Amino acid sequence: MSALAHELPREAVNAKLVALISAGAISLGVLLSGFVIREPAPYELYMAGLIAVWALFGLRISRTVAPLLVFLVAFNIGGMIAMTQMSELKDAPLYIAVSLFLALTAVFFAAAVERQPGLYRVIFLTWITAAIGTAALGILGYFHAFPSAEMFTKFERAAGAFQDPNVFGPFLTLPGIYLLYRLLTGSPAKMAFYAVPLLIIVGGIFLSFSRGAWGLFGASAMLLAAALFMQSSSGSFRLRIVAMSLAAAVLLVVALLVALQIPAIAELFTARAQLVQDYDSARLGRFARFGIGFLMAMEHPFGIGPLVFGQMLGEDTHDIWLKALLDYGWLGFASYVILIGWTLAGGFRILFRNRPWQPYVLCAYVVFVGHIALGTVIDTDHWRHFYLLVGLIWGGMGLEYRHQRGAPR
Repeated sequence: MSALAHELPREAVNAKLVALISAGAISLGVLLSGFVIREPAPYELYMAGLIAVWALFGLRISRTVAPLLVFLVAFNIGGMIAMTQMSELKDAPLYIAVSLFLALTAVFFAAAVERQPGLYRVIFLTWITAAIGTAALGILGYFHAFPSAEMFTKFERAAGAFQDPNVFGPFLTLPGIYLLYRLLTGSPAKMAFYAVPLLIIVGGIFLSFSRGAWGLFGASAMLLAAALFMQSSSGSFRLRIVAMSLAAAVLLVVALLVALQIPAIAELFTARAQLVQDYDSARLGRFARFGIGFLMAMEHPFGIGPLVFGQMLGEDTHDIWLKALLDYGWLGFASYVILIGWTLAGGFRILFRNRPWQPYVLCAYVVFVGHIALGTVIDTDHWRHFYLLVGLIWGGMGLEYRHQRGAPR
């Protein structure tokens, strides 16, 4: 053993050690993203230090990832300009500071996975671990399985280690979609290995009673199945996708019928399953505020300032496009639209390339598309996992650019 170690070049040993430390550091950051009961959460504090240390010891932003940094910085500059329109700043500086920090996390993850593609696997496995943990807490909390378990619920809905069930559910989606991918493409002998954690995650999503999370997971699953169907030219594999999709749909219906036998679940499900709630269609409900907000945005090109809309009308915008216009001004809105369009186009271009990282990019992409649709009914500009999704896709774009140029990985 000592002779073998002696034969290895010191540079190779150091490189391996750095790779292990890097993987462990990022893994801890992703794990912390699943536990955000209070703010500032440990995730913010840890990631701020990690990004600073990484920047000192070799964080490189490639020409492929650089536009991501430009768009996100321009987005937040729009928010800073919008603050000048406020008579009282209140919590606005802290809000923009958090926005800028989360933007930097997206750039950090993109640069990290571009430099070390093996981090994709680390990030996904850690995200699955965090999702299983926080989903289990939400399920146990919903059924009051132990004393003080209700701290993991909000408004009689499972929230896990999150402040809001409407963020808890979407956080679970990518791990669930990746496990579904493994079920659809993996060995039949390993189905139970993936099915058990998938059931825990899907259970957490269901008990969050978030219509957005339900729709997000359902739409992402359908997009994943469609992408796999189009990607493969094998008739037997396509038949497997169709058969397993139908089987999953049947099992989901059966599980739902069983769950609805519990009166508390049936009552809340009936209320939450309605497409339009009272707070949506009321005189100053969500839909009415959309119209008021867009008219207001036309009169204020520099925006009205972060959080001001909610202070004026009693509720936040609940629409990321409207929020970008009002909280970040026209500059922020334009930057956000270009960023989303670039991410969708760039991600789709590499979606079906046969690369080692393609499964991870595919899962991140379909969930990202779902988040864009979800953003029309909820604010996503402070969702930590949304920026991680963006970073994963841009990292894949950077890897594809390097691959095309024949650069060593």
